[in-house]
Order: sequence, then structure tokens, then C-alpha cells
Amino acid sequence: MAERAGGGAAVIRLRRASCLAWALAAWAGAAAALPSFQQVKAGYATSDTLLLDRHGEPVQAVRTDRSARRLGWVPLAQVSPALRQALLLSEDKRFYEHSGVDWAGAGAAAWGNLWNRRTRGASTVTMQLAGLLHRDLSAPVGGRSVGGKMQQAVTALRLERSWRKDQILEAYLNLVGFRGELVGIAALSQTLFLKYPGGLDARESAIAAALVRAPNASAQAVATRACTVLRQQGRAASCAGLQQTVRQIFDSPGSGRLDADAQLAPHFARRLLAGTSPMAGQVLRTTLDAKLQRFARDTLRRQLAELRPNHVEDGALIVIDNASGDVLAWVGGSGSLSQAAEVDGVTAPRQAGSTLKPFLYELAIERRWLTAASLLDDAPVNLPTAAGLYVPENYDHEFKGPVSLRTALASSLNVPAVRALVMVTPNLMHERLKALGIPLREHGDYYGYSLALGSPEVRLSELSNAYRALAMNGRASPLRLRADDPRAAPRPVADAGASFIVADVLSDREARVPTFGLDNALATRYWSAVKTGTSKDMRDNWCVGFSRRYTVGVWVGNASGEPMWDVSGVTGAAPVWRAVMDELYRRGKGDAAAWRTPAAPAGVAQLPVSWRPALEPPRREWFLAGTELPQPIALARTPQVDGGLIAAPVDRTIVALDPDIPQAAQKLSLVPAGGVPAGWSWRLNGKRLGPARPMSWPLWPGRHELELVDAQGRARDAVGFEVRGAVVRGRAR
Repeated sequence: MAERAGGGAAVIRLRRASCLAWALAAWAGAAAALPSFQQVKAGYATSDTLLLDRHGEPVQAVRTDRSARRLGWVPLAQVSPALRQALLLSEDKRFYEHSGVDWAGAGAAAWGNLWNRRTRGASTVTMQLAGLLHRDLSAPVGGRSVGGKMQQAVTALRLERSWRKDQILEAYLNLVGFRGELVGIAALSQTLFLKYPGGLDARESAIAAALVRAPNASAQAVATRACTVLRQQGRAASCAGLQQTVRQIFDSPGSGRLDADAQLAPHFARRLLAGTSPMAGQVLRTTLDAKLQRFARDTLRRQLAELRPNHVEDGALIVIDNASGDVLAWVGGSGSLSQAAEVDGVTAPRQAGSTLKPFLYELAIERRWLTAASLLDDAPVNLPTAAGLYVPENYDHEFKGPVSLRTALASSLNVPAVRALVMVTPNLMHERLKALGIPLREHGDYYGYSLALGSPEVRLSELSNAYRALAMNGRASPLRLRADDPRAAPRPVADAGASFIVADVLSDREARVPTFGLDNALATRYWSAVKTGTSKDMRDNWCVGFSRRYTVGVWVGNASGEPMWDVSGVTGAAPVWRAVMDELYRRGKGDAAAWRTPAAPAGVAQLPVSWRPALEPPRREWFLAGTELPQPIALARTPQVDGGLIAAPVDRTIVALDPDIPQAAQKLSLVPAGGVPAGWSWRLNGKRLGPARPMSWPLWPGRHELELVDAQGRARDAVGFEVRGAVVRGRAR
């Protein structure tokens, strides 16, 4: 018996030694690396790449880790008390009583396992956190070994000695997995409940607690567990309809983001990260200004909302710092107002309209072919091309006769621009646009003379940066999107003096009067230069301009390419341009020098000019050295094709009706040659139209014969032309 007793004692001692050995091994394994709360919090990484503005304010979060969905770290004070209570009722009722291991719960679990009863594993929140901090301590498939449980328990005990209870609970809530890819309370609450963690109510908190126990369980199982938690809180009545609520939450999760201000620049972020491999949790400092970005976005959306009755839903905006090339605002679309919200209007190619005219005139001035005082003939012109006759018209379908280049550009007259391009040539214009950073898809001859009126497609980012070159006296550099990117030194691409003169023309409020009047959105109380543009059939309209410090570009239209209704650059894009430029002035008016009229560069002089006859009021005009012309001489008109008594239309002209333009707005100019005697008249298809003076004839499909007849009714000249297009309803003309 003594031997047996001695043997039993030996066995007990052996078991104790084994337990002690296990405990020491567990302690040694757990003690290897126990991070502090501050280290865990600092090492936490979201599943996003976060973009900050130039001042450190978040502007956009981009999902870059697809393995898990983690949002920002949530302090415990910002977690709903209802959620904290529900979680502890579900996972660790004695959390504030134990020191890491719930020995009473462990004993109950061991007793239940002895009798093959289904019980919970008695893992406390602290023990579960140990498994989250050390993946080798987490439960493997099939459950933990005895040694693993002991090592986890030892780690939990050490956590409780070095961490506070609130730190343990805070870290657990941010690191625990909930459902699917959702990790942490921020991802759960925003994705499933469309709320911040501090706003979860008792029912939502019970569901969240149930998901900790069984993250991917069915809606019925989650609702059953959540109802148990609610009953423990004395809220049994809240169980009504819980299963249906859970099913709805699972079937239609949210986007995972509630903070609209943290999603200020989605299109900019896509452009910045294109071609890169950003890391989850990475933080990038951009050149954006969050406050300006927000103002620009809201201003654009308000204008587009007002234009909805005019069949407008899309727009884009960019703001550039002239000196550095930093992009301060990049609004790629109108958000929920658009049916194509993913399209980036800043980089999407759209037809340029009249916005290319400043570069055409700058090139003509630079080559000393024209000056700002040179006279261009705003009169009908027919230019032969390989595809037929090119017959440009002005926006208002009227002609103003001889006008100075200053008036022609500021008032955006089409015919003078085409005459200037005849002199410059499309290919030379093409090369200049390429040097400015506007690469056209085709060569200059492909566009022909329509290049003067902006027939090519351009991008708002490239177009605005080219205008920035005008503000910088002909010097250009790439746009800068990241604050840590090196600044490229601007390189000369255009003559400084010619660029200055064109900028001065674009700032001339009086020179815009013939087309825009004095009161319009282009007139600012500080120095600014600006140009509008409207593409064919009102599919796009633009407003791009600059002060000495900033360049702002705005596009308004439809991403689908559908035409707008009665919207021009002045009524569509210009109000947004003006509002953003005014905001920049308000923010920076303390720097008065940045808003004054710029000084002329070397080689530019200002002289008085006048005309005889007085076509325009006398003024002081800018000239490149050697091109001074106090008394300008009008340029000759482009020769007409037939040289007859009828200047327009030319014989055998073919005119095509445009189905997108209202019929009443489509007219053909009838123009007699100079010196036609009084008493002569027009006759069309044998019927008298009226006196032989310039007039607009409403187009009608078919072949027509136009005659110029004298006072006795004899035909002195005749031309034939054809109008092609769909049959127009209504009476014949």
C-alpha cells in the first residue's frame, strides 16, 4: 500500500511538473513579443490608401487591400455604450472582474466537456485579443491544443498586467472580424448599418455581438443569438421581426463609407494612382486643397442642378497654381446628378470649341504676321477644301465687317479666326498645340480650317495647363499632383511678348462687348484673362481663364455626348469659373500683387492707335518690338471663288441641314459684292426675296437658283446651290 501511495504521489508530482513545464513553455512563448497598446494602434493599417491634401486633411480613401475591409481606428469613447454592453454579455460577462482568464467560466466549460455537453470555450475578450495579436495563438481548425490554450491564457494574463481594460476592449473592437471581409467595428457599422459606431442602437448592437460569435452564420442563427443578448438586457420585445431585419442587412450592405468629405476627389485619386501599386494603409500627401476642392465641387453641382431643365447633367473643374503647376482642385464629375458618375470630365476628350483661338492668335503675333491692332475682315468667306467648300459663320450668324484682332479674339468671332488660320496653316497650329501639351489625335490637315474653331477633341486638364502657359508668358511645365514630387522647371514654348498680348486681350472687358456685352460672368473686379467656348450643336461648353496666380478651367455638358438646350459658355461654365475665381481672390486678397495687372515683358511696347475711318475707338495698343502700326491697314478679304456679283453663296455650294440644330437657327447668308447699285434685288427660284443687300435666308431642302436682278428685272448674276437634309415639316419657302 505504501508503495502504491508513494507511486501515486510520484504520479501527482510528475503531473504537476508537466503542468509547470507547460506553463513555463507557454510563458516563454508568450513573453517573446508582447506589443504595447500604442504599438498596436500605431501599426494598425486600413485596407485603403489614404490621400491627404497639402495641409494634411483627408480628401480620398481608395481601397487597395481586397483581402479584408478595415476602416479607421475607432476610440472606445466613440463606440456606442449599447454595443459595448451587448458584446460583453455575449462574449465575456466577467470582463471587468477577471485578470485575463475567467477561471469560473473555464471550470464550467471543463465540467461540461467532461459530460460531453456543448459549452462555449470560456475564452475571454482578453484571450481572444491575444489570438488576434499573435496569429499562432488563434484557434486552428479542430480547436486549440492544451498547450495552445495555456499559451493563450498566459498571454492574456500578461496583457491584463500591461494594458488597461479600456485599451483591451478598444483594440479588440478594432481588430475582431465580423462578417465576410469586415474587420473592426468601423467597417461593420458603416457597411451593414450605414452608421458610425457611436450611433448603433440596442438591436443593431445585439446583431453585431452575435456576428462576433458566428461571423458567417445564417440570418436565422444570427437573429437567434442576437435575441438571446436582447433578453439578457431585458429587451425581449425588441426580438420582434429581428430575423427579417438581419436578412435585409445581409442582402443590401452599404458602401462602407459615410464621410462624404473623406471622398472629395475620387477621379483625382484614380488619376494619381494609375499605373502604381499603392499599399494598404499608405498615406500620400497630394497638392489638393481640401477646402477649395469642397467649394469647387459644391459650386459645380449647384450650377448643374440649375441647368437640369436645359438637359445638362455633367461637368468638370480644375484649379492650377500657375507658378508650381500644383493642382489645387480636381472635380471630375457631378456625382449623383450624373448617369455616368465614373467618367472623369477632367481627362475625358471633348470638342474644344473656341477655346483654341488664343493659341492661334498668339502664334500669328509671335510670327509677326499680325498685331493686336491688325484688322481682320469679318465677312462671308468660302474656302475650297478637299471635301468641298468650307463656309464658317459666327455664333450669332451675323458679320461685323473689319475688326481688330483684339475685338475678334475677345468677342470670339469665327470668320476672322479662320482667316488667321489660313495665314498660320493648320499644321503649324497643330505643332504649337502639341508643344503646349495638347496632343491632337490627327495631323493639322486632317482638321483643316475647322481647327480655328476647335473641331479637335481636347482634355480639360491639358487645355487648362496650356492657358497656364499664357499666364506664365509662354512657359509651360507638367501638372503636379503629389506634394513630394519634384517641381519641373517651366520651359519656353511660346514667345513671352505674344503670350502677354493675348492675355491682355483676354482680360479686355470692353473688347468683349460686341458678343457678350458689358455685364457677364467673365467680368471680374480684379485682373483676369478668360475665354469661353461652345462646341458644335452645344454638346460642350467651356470657360478657361487665369489670374496672375491661378488658372481655372470648367467644362459643362453631357458625358453621353447629347446636346444641351440653349446653353453657352457664358451661361453654362462661366458662372462656375467666376465663383471659383472669386473664392480664390477672397482667400488670397491679402496678397494684392497677385491680383494686379501683370507687367509687360521685355520687347513689348504700348503705343496709341487709331483707324481711318474710325472702325473702333482710338486706344493704346501693345506691340512686339518692330511690329508697331499706329495706323493699321485693313487686310484684304479672302478672294471669292467665282469673282461674280454675288459674293455668297458660291455657285454649286452644297449646304447640309443639321438635325441637332433648330430649323429656325439654320440660315444661309446671301451677300452681294461691293458696289451693287441701289434698286437691285434678290430673286430665288423665280420669286423676288427683297433688296440686294446682305440677308439671311432660312434653309429649305432642295436645289435652288439665286439671281441678282437690276431695277428692270434683268438677271445680272446667278448661282445655284443645294440644301440637303431631312424634309422639314411646315410650309414651303
